[in-house]
Amino acid sequence: MEDRVDYGLENRLNCDGRRHHLTGGYWLKFEFKRVEKTSNRPHGLDYSMTLHAPKGKRILGFDNAHQVAAKGSRYKTPPVEWDHWHRTKTDPERPYPYSDAETLLEDFFAEVERILTERGISGDVI
Repeated sequence: MEDRVDYGLENRLNCDGRRHHLTGGYWLKFEFKRVEKTSNRPHGLDYSMTLHAPKGKRILGFDNAHQVAAKGSRYKTPPVEWDHWHRTKTDPERPYPYSDAETLLEDFFAEVERILTERGISGDVI
């Protein structure tokens, strides 16, 4: 069976290295690289999307840079896929159920909106 083309993935690859500055000094950073498909990165994408506070502190991150620890028991097997997200700076990573690049972006922006709304900050790009 052939792999289907993930056009959202192709669009994300074009955003590698971009930064978007938001009102209030907050900013978003995007990193996307095509990599060989492996059991850790079955979609062939190495990515990191982050939201930063005005002084640069990362306050939200979606990435697949490393393995996620198993939750619930030290005897539980950790997920094979490395996709995960950090809801806050102190939040331990949570597995992220990657389905496609568009959904990944939608989920990231939903969390960005949640955080900015909680802080009373507009999400407007400046």
